[in-house]
Amino acid sequence: LYGFVQGVLPRLSGLLVLIVVATIAGRALRFHSAKDIFPYSLAWAVIIVLFDMVYSVPFTGWQLYTDWNVWLGYALVFAVPLLSPYTRRDRLEVHE
Repeated sequence: LYGFVQGVLPRLSGLLVLIVVATIAGRALRFHSAKDIFPYSLAWAVIIVLFDMVYSVPFTGWQLYTDWNVWLGYALVFAVPLLSPYTRRDRLEVHE
């Protein structure tokens, strides 16, 4: 990250990127209901937890899961795609 790691701005930037990517993923499903997106969203969150278990725990230990920032990321990966149908253009246009 070339020194862009300390402070609030890098954290907010990371959250913004996560929200944008999760929104794009949810919209890519082309469903019109959160209940249709739910299984995908849940699966993505579980997969990330498992990837952290496989790739990060050997280096950081299980205390990785005591950090609230990690759980916030998991929650965003789960919740943001559920809201993606509300960002679709056809929902935003006013129909007469």
